[in-house]
Amino acid sequence: MTEMVYGAVPVREGEPVLPKWWRTLDKWTLSCIMILFGVGLLLGLAASVPLAEKNDFGAFHYVARQAVFGGAALVAMLITSMMSPNLVRRLAVIGFVVAFVALAGLPFFGTDFGKGATRWYSLGFASLQPSEFLKPGFIVVAAWMMAASQEINGPPGKMLSLMLAVVIVIMLALQPDFGQASLILFGWGVMYFVAGAPMLVLVGLAGIVVLAGSFAYGASEHFARRIDGFLNPEVDPRTQLGYAENAIREGGFFGVGVGEGQVKWSLPDAHTDFIIAVAAEEYGLVLVLFIIALYASVVVRSLLRLIRERDPFIRLAGAGLAAMFGVQAMINMGVAVRLLPAKGMTLPFVSYGGSSLIAGGIAVGMLLAFTRTRPQGGIDEIFRGRGR
Repeated sequence: MTEMVYGAVPVREGEPVLPKWWRTLDKWTLSCIMILFGVGLLLGLAASVPLAEKNDFGAFHYVARQAVFGGAALVAMLITSMMSPNLVRRLAVIGFVVAFVALAGLPFFGTDFGKGATRWYSLGFASLQPSEFLKPGFIVVAAWMMAASQEINGPPGKMLSLMLAVVIVIMLALQPDFGQASLILFGWGVMYFVAGAPMLVLVGLAGIVVLAGSFAYGASEHFARRIDGFLNPEVDPRTQLGYAENAIREGGFFGVGVGEGQVKWSLPDAHTDFIIAVAAEEYGLVLVLFIIALYASVVVRSLLRLIRERDPFIRLAGAGLAAMFGVQAMINMGVAVRLLPAKGMTLPFVSYGGSSLIAGGIAVGMLLAFTRTRPQGGIDEIFRGRGR
């Protein structure tokens, strides 16, 4: 009965690592991620060709690079998913510290690549965006703090994690990168809610976010320009939002046909931020709904498996990672259909990008590690902190 309720599995002494990993893994989530990566390569064949020609590269230059980065991301995902939760936590803490230091160094050594926001380090052969690697590390560190606060005489982990989140949000806002800042706040809010936060506190925090947004609107021309563009009832057809809106309208239900889309020749970010517009134009609503279903499946299956988890750290970290993964996809697609202001955020595993692909692979690998079926231990062991 205990195994039925809590999802425990019998321990097989001496079982090799790979068979044990495969037996306990959420194979549906893994399959959805692999399909999303395949869809990304398919869309990259269309979306990245104009950019390659513009930069005097071969037609499939960016597709080949995406395959390389994606392969590295999948390897990182599989290796991370084989780790124990304790090992994931240790490596996440180290990764978070490194990414935090790199983020702090951006104002001095970073570059904006002409996009008006200093978010990257130029490595010559590629670029590195520290905030992408900071996100999964922060989620695990914040979950560790919150879980520790639930122990008897534990530290004030919720307050410490909030202070850390605020520091990171301020650093991101100074770039400016309000999209990643909102993801950090959302991920922390989800974990805080799962940890048993009072609704009054959540409402108060939401009010503070609104006030901070109002201040940013008055203080940041970059932020104000994007909000004004979003609120303007008339969309300039020569802007990225205008091109994307027209592409989605032209695609209809079944699309205009493979390779027949025109938006990729007009949108400078067709292969990254607006990849869903290319999908909608060439393949129609059918492919878009399929992509949405894949993201929803990953989030829902992960949360359902985490419901059975009795370790508070694993439950909090997994919920934060799943929520952040789903919301990032929702924000990217919401911008393309003008439900949200432009934020410059990639579509996980579908958009082109080295940092976003590899960091996404690490984040999903952590999620797969946390959602693996494992013996839950006795209730007395849980209270003593040994039920992992």
